[in-house]
Amino acid sequence: MGETDGGARIIQAYRDHRPYLVDLAFRMLGDIGAAEDAVQDAFTRLLAADVGAIEDERGWLIVVTSRLCLDRIRSARARRERPHDSAGIEFVAPPATGALANPADRVTLDDSVSLALLVVLQRLSPAERVVFVLHDIFGMPFPVVARTVGRTAPACRQLATRARRKIAEGQSSRADVAAAEHRLVTEKFIAACANGDLDGLLAVLAPDAWGDIDLGPEGPAREVVRGAARIAANLLRFWGPATLVSQPLACQPALLGFRDRDLAGVLVLGMRGELIESVHVIADPRKLATLGLQLSG
Repeated sequence: MGETDGGARIIQAYRDHRPYLVDLAFRMLGDIGAAEDAVQDAFTRLLAADVGAIEDERGWLIVVTSRLCLDRIRSARARRERPHDSAGIEFVAPPATGALANPADRVTLDDSVSLALLVVLQRLSPAERVVFVLHDIFGMPFPVVARTVGRTAPACRQLATRARRKIAEGQSSRADVAAAEHRLVTEKFIAACANGDLDGLLAVLAPDAWGDIDLGPEGPAREVVRGAARIAANLLRFWGPATLVSQPLACQPALLGFRDRDLAGVLVLGMRGELIESVHVIADPRKLATLGLQLSG
């Protein structure tokens, strides 16, 4: 493959996969700046790699991003406390293209998760956190997770079990993860906003969708905007330049919007089947400050 072809593939991979990778890294690290840096580092490594020998750029980037996050988690923990997870994780080749596992390995994602989960995740060992995020939140089968973190599938199952137990002990109420179908919708929503894809947004919005924004008591009265076309145009205008990551709130799929790595808003999505019927934006500075404290917990 020529150098020009390789460069074009990397540019396309950046456009197609960066929003997903930032979302994944944010779930592991709980810090938007660190997540963006990890993804940027992954693409820097892709630039230095033999792109022609990589069949699946997305799979390759997921592996590299996950390992970079794992390194960051372990490094931060070592600075705060003591060396942890001394068994280490060996570097192994990225998973082969199309590597599929038994459907029984796939977890059914249901119920909801609160921002408090980000705080609870800090209590997990680095390996537990990465395995939990990859499998329980992003639905990757254990054999693929195993190749990503360099452990056996049974060992990853044990790590996931321990992680779930710690999370259950650390939360006063049940808080699992968003439904699988919501996960797919939010991925498409994030990708469409990031790429300025109007048709992509219209594909996930109900035709009669409506939206509003809460600017707080100092802001203007709420105005409800109706119709998928108007909602999509507003979303691209205000949130296209932002970085969006998924973080379900109060049993609903939601997105955190960051500008210059500062929390600028929370987009709570109301669902009707597999379509978004409402977009409620929380931009009240007081509420965002409270959420920001939880994120930095």
